[in-house]
Parts: sequence; C-alpha cells; structure tokens
Amino acid sequence: MEKFMLLFEGPMPAPEAASPEAMQEIMGKWFAWIEKLSKDGRYVTGEPLLPGGKILKGSHKNVVDGPFTEGKEIIGGFFIINARDYEEAAALCEDFPDYATGGNVIIRQVQKVEMPA
Repeated sequence: MEKFMLLFEGPMPAPEAASPEAMQEIMGKWFAWIEKLSKDGRYVTGEPLLPGGKILKGSHKNVVDGPFTEGKEIIGGFFIINARDYEEAAALCEDFPDYATGGNVIIRQVQKVEMPA
C-alpha cells in the first residue's frame, strides 16, 4: 500500500450553509465517509483547516496573507489514506461529501524518503 494525500478544495461556503441544520447534515456525510474509509483500513489521518493563513514567498521569505486571498476557492482540509495506486485512491473519493457544492479532491502520492540514521 502507498500513502496518498487528499486535499479538499472548494468554494467559500455560502452564509446559508452556516445554519446549524445544514452544518449537521454536512458533518454527518463527512463522518460517514471517514467511517467507511476507516473500516476498510484506508483512513490514516486528516483534519479540517481554518480559513486564512500565511504564505512565505521568495528568497527573502516575505510573509503575506493567504492562502488564495484573491481566489474564491480554498483548501478546506486534508486526509492521508492508504491505496494501491492513483486509480484506487480516486475510487475511494467517490463518496466525497462536497462534490454537490462544487468541491474537488486533489490527490497526491506521498513520496517515501529514507532518513539517515
């Protein structure tokens, strides 16, 4: 098995999505997906991300507000999963809860690095 990072990208949430009922429905879908991945031994870890952040740019490492302050899409969180290959990782994303609201999943394979002793 290989490790893959799933980055969850989507539009900024609409204000009406912040109602308690809407949030409960959305979170129920996310928890069901996590439970399904966990039962299959695929889910390793993951966390939601708060909006905003900082970006270090250039050789002088200038700190700017970010990420994506000029865009309408944000990276809202990530998972690390176990899968054989990209095809299986993509198949495991079929239940991604935010497709219906314009969300995307970016899949990246984690490179194995041997650390010197």
